[in-house]
Amino acid sequence: MSDDEMEDYGFEYSDEDPEEEDVDIENQYYNAKGMLESEDCREAIDAFKQVVDMEQGKGEWGFKALKQLVKLHYKLGQYPKMMDSYRLMLTYAESAVTKNASEKKINSLLDFMAGASDMQVLQEFYEATLLALEKAKNERLWFKTQLKLANLWFKKQEYGRMSKIIRELHKSCQKEDGSEDPKKGTQLLDIYALEIQMATEQRNNKRLKKLYQQALTVKSAIPHPRIMGIIRECGGKMHMHDQLWSEAATDFFEAFKAYDEAGVGRRVQCLKYLVLANMLMESRVDPFDAQEAKPYKQDPEIVSMTNLVAAFQKNEINDFEKILRTNKRTIMDDPFIRNYVEDLLKKIRTQVLLKIIQPYTRVRIPFIAQKLNIPAPDVEQLLVSLILDGRVAGNIDQVNQILEVGGRQEGARRYTSLDKWAAQISSLHAAVQNKLVVSSA
Repeated sequence: MSDDEMEDYGFEYSDEDPEEEDVDIENQYYNAKGMLESEDCREAIDAFKQVVDMEQGKGEWGFKALKQLVKLHYKLGQYPKMMDSYRLMLTYAESAVTKNASEKKINSLLDFMAGASDMQVLQEFYEATLLALEKAKNERLWFKTQLKLANLWFKKQEYGRMSKIIRELHKSCQKEDGSEDPKKGTQLLDIYALEIQMATEQRNNKRLKKLYQQALTVKSAIPHPRIMGIIRECGGKMHMHDQLWSEAATDFFEAFKAYDEAGVGRRVQCLKYLVLANMLMESRVDPFDAQEAKPYKQDPEIVSMTNLVAAFQKNEINDFEKILRTNKRTIMDDPFIRNYVEDLLKKIRTQVLLKIIQPYTRVRIPFIAQKLNIPAPDVEQLLVSLILDGRVAGNIDQVNQILEVGGRQEGARRYTSLDKWAAQISSLHAAVQNKLVVSSA
């Protein structure tokens, strides 16, 4: 057939056949990737743009090139250009590449963007992703992106917006009758972890207890250890609020193990909280005896806490207070630990006070104050609470600043016994006198 006849049939000549064109585009893509190692990113940007321009339509290489452009523009702080490249890339995901390939690349960019410090850029990025995923009906990636956006609102303390997303996420895990879908247990735990964090920050302990119990009842799930770490850590904080030290220690240890399995740095913080709970419950068990915790005993973040435990168990109050003063960053800078420092001080002061007064029946309050290194009024307040709790049997002479150990009731019983004894002696004396009078008569 002649060239004219071929044109009639819709055939067109090309300088290169399609396979050769694909090879050229592929070569251009890898040439552009080779430029990523150079200091000037702009050359790589131009090279990747050429890849996009070389494709006749939307294809795999253009999709990959746009992904690289998103990262390069982000690196240079060119956020409007980054978003333009990303939105264009999302249009490729609809038809140019397979669902698995698009999900993998988008997921990779979501993880890449997680380290962004500009919250406004992150918000725009997530919202653009959600818009595209709703059209593509990619429920799995939509769910993950919603979780990331909810976490963003959590960091910004935008709890109203966060609650709205949580409601949408819960709805996606429900069956048609409105009940929870047991097949979506893993997703439900992800949602509960979000809600539990929000309730913890809002100090809504009533809501926190309900969510915590609901999370522990979800059985049809294979959660990521990090999610269980979050749930258990918040559970430990909830128990600490209620002064349930033993339950808190259990939860903090479970949180530590989960974070450790996930390789999350938060594990060290939970280990500190475990040590804190152990001291408050006055346990003599060393938490570092556990096989999982042993490797962290010499961790610089942990050493100060182990020294604190040693001073606490030996009732060395001066050493205890010195450790608190000299380890401000690792102990006192943590708001959660700082909330319970007064409880710790009260515990150790109580232990030392009980030891001081043990051999005495009368002790001067200024003497106790000197030993505890606190003002006399604080000693008096501590003694009052111990007397009311029944841990000290005694009474306070406020005028003379004396603690009388044994108490008024014991003194009253003693005087009653003496009166009785005196009465018996008097009666015996009278009887003896009567006998002497009768015999002399």
